[in-house]
Amino acid sequence: MAAKMYSGIHEVIGNTPMVNLSRLTADLTGNIFAKLEYLNPGFSKKDRIALQIIEEAEKEGSLKPGQTVVELTSGNTGTGMAIVCGGKGYPFVAVMSQGNSMERARMMRALGAEVVLVDQAHGSPLGQVSGKDLALVEKEAQRVTKERKAFRADQFNNPGNLRAHQLHTAQEMWEQTAGKIDVYVDFVGTGGTFFGCTRGLKSYNKDIRCYLIEPASAAYLAGKDMTNPNHRIQGGGYAMNLPFLDQELVEDYLQITDEEAINAARKLAKREGIFAGFSSGANIAAAQKLLSGKEKGSNIALTINDSGLKYLSTNLY
Repeated sequence: MAAKMYSGIHEVIGNTPMVNLSRLTADLTGNIFAKLEYLNPGFSKKDRIALQIIEEAEKEGSLKPGQTVVELTSGNTGTGMAIVCGGKGYPFVAVMSQGNSMERARMMRALGAEVVLVDQAHGSPLGQVSGKDLALVEKEAQRVTKERKAFRADQFNNPGNLRAHQLHTAQEMWEQTAGKIDVYVDFVGTGGTFFGCTRGLKSYNKDIRCYLIEPASAAYLAGKDMTNPNHRIQGGGYAMNLPFLDQELVEDYLQITDEEAINAARKLAKREGIFAGFSSGANIAAAQKLLSGKEKGSNIALTINDSGLKYLSTNLY
């Protein structure tokens, strides 16, 4: 491929590599194909939706030149937005819970974003963000948007979130695996990655089985009892209704404990040299469970969602 000079860092987003995690599957029958989304410039898959949402808003005219952009974030979408908005000349305000790791807030500020931190709900432990915490962040994001007459990116409701993965991530996965995907799994936050990739992959092969992952203590979408909404898997599992939810696309609902996610992330780093966060660990743990059971012998595709560098203030590593 010919070398290319890019006009801005936002043009580098996407086209991430895919790796067969052969060391983690040495004792299993089947394969785990991992798409390394942490190699995006903002170190997460959320760079994709930031670019898609902003460029769609530009084309539609709903985002005016120089207008402020506001978004609720656990940190990754905010980082992607800071990168894209900075490159395109839009002031950006990230609204985030105090419960998320502080590396994210520091990174967003370094990238030029204004960061508004919101106190957690009463009784919520630091580092364990629940749906109640997110509701407080949403209320503050609405206030800031109105006050600044800003464009609200609104990742939980903006279909650009879903389209980023349906049109791009899924296509890349399909091409990189030469279509050899039997199963897709994802730990759900907004649902954009899961339902976007599921729609995209099923457009190539309708028989691909797609498993939605939630925290074992907060498996709201699976209809399980809520034992602890304050789980440790940051970036998802908020135990709330999702606008993108389409149950017909879900083969089954899987539950992963905090400990399973943490142990899988640590093994991923030690055995594969891939330094990732909590939700990536949840994806790996779920894939390994499936290869040990009902999906023995299958090829499972998943995303490595973000970098472990964003969790150094936690006890993940």
